Amino acid sequence: MTSKATINLLATKVPGLDEVLGGGLPEFSFNLIAGQPGCGKTTLSHQIMFALATPERPAIYFTVLGEPPLKMLRYQQQFDFFDTEALQRRVRFVSLSEDAMTGDLERVLQRIAAEVAEHSPGLVFVDSFRSVVFASEGGSAHARLQLFVQQLGMLMTSWQATTFLIGEYFDETDTNPVFTVADGLIWLRQSVQRNSMVRKLEIMKMRGQATLPGLHTFRIDRSGVRVFAPATAVAVAAHHATNTAAPSVDRANLGVPELDAMLGGGLPRGYSLLLAGPSGSGKSILAASFLAEGNRRGEIGVLAAFEQHPDVARNPLLAALIENGAVSVIDSHEADLSIDEIVLLILTEVARRNATRVVIDSLSGFELALAPTFRADFRESLLGLVTALSRSGVTVVMTSELEDRYTDLRFSPYGAAFLTDAIIVQRYIEVDSRLLRVMAVVKVRASAHSDELRLYSIDDKGVRMGERLQGQEGLLGGSPKRVRPRDPM
Repeated sequence: MTSKATINLLATKVPGLDEVLGGGLPEFSFNLIAGQPGCGKTTLSHQIMFALATPERPAIYFTVLGEPPLKMLRYQQQFDFFDTEALQRRVRFVSLSEDAMTGDLERVLQRIAAEVAEHSPGLVFVDSFRSVVFASEGGSAHARLQLFVQQLGMLMTSWQATTFLIGEYFDETDTNPVFTVADGLIWLRQSVQRNSMVRKLEIMKMRGQATLPGLHTFRIDRSGVRVFAPATAVAVAAHHATNTAAPSVDRANLGVPELDAMLGGGLPRGYSLLLAGPSGSGKSILAASFLAEGNRRGEIGVLAAFEQHPDVARNPLLAALIENGAVSVIDSHEADLSIDEIVLLILTEVARRNATRVVIDSLSGFELALAPTFRADFRESLLGLVTALSRSGVTVVMTSELEDRYTDLRFSPYGAAFLTDAIIVQRYIEVDSRLLRVMAVVKVRASAHSDELRLYSIDDKGVRMGERLQGQEGLLGGSPKRVRPRDPM
């Protein structure tokens, strides 16, 4: 009986990238990191190199006709991952510019082979490999390049080195021998829409392992490259990693007893609730009450604020919860957010605090925080958010601005009410020349709930539920009419 070969995976330690790769990079693989100029190829390569290079597995970084090593290092030193002490100890930079300028690919290969033979690296990087193509242009350049790539791949495999070729390519449909020979192909993109710029990464090829398909957004900041794995994948990992076990009770109260009774005893654990209503109807106040009730029961909450910051929300209850650490606040000011980045921010905080309650205030602000490219189908983004949070096991309350038009009964401006497990709608009505507020529980999935329209008011202590308006009809039209009692037969 023959045993299968085991491929060791190297963890790149680039946040999110190993999840997308399916666990890491196969050791001794021959990889291409490609994309247009400025998309982060060199930064990603350096980040991988400094993470993987050890005294037992040193790295050689070859530069061709691109930036001189000294200029490259001057800029790369600004990133947190850059390790000055690693230079010349486990990381070595070698310039191939003189060899490449001759246009002789055989000479370039010999120089690489000599450096590899002398230093026995476990990691080899060639940047920019596209420069070798330009330097070798001629009648048989394409054939010579294919032979060169094959020889380089065989050389690195025989030396048991994990190799990375970095090149500037604008179109992944280009016919190129490198694409065929490479074991892994990581493609970086960046798209610009108005004043918005979004970077995306795709694993187009990785031999021997399953990767996460599709485009994955990433961001470059002082820490380096941060890849945001799909929201559902992050949620599954968070669900297995966290210990957010639900309390013994199976309902999460909102902190307003009459409203909890209308819900059938509170919101079922792990459900998502949509609070929909016009401006000033008390959505944020009710959401704060939900967090406060959790604190009273010893639960931690997370608030994702996409509108006004809680510090200026003039809600003393919420401010006190934040100050004493009962509620963590996610208030990202990053431009051009993606749904995967937002979900990662929330789930990371949920896992860190072992939180059981999450408030998103509001979906309107959430939509505006997304990059324009993700607003084309906001329902898809919202579905990803709700699905990811649901899989993590937390109970979620989301607020949504809803215009009172009195001509139809809507529960969400996005036509996405079906995505949530429960819906509470708030409306304004006019009675005797006074503007009153009414509230109703529209939906609680798989649970009995009240069908009443109840008056409610807001004071300095929060939401106060009133009685049901009896003898009235047409409440949802904004102008109710009194119903005359029927004459006894």
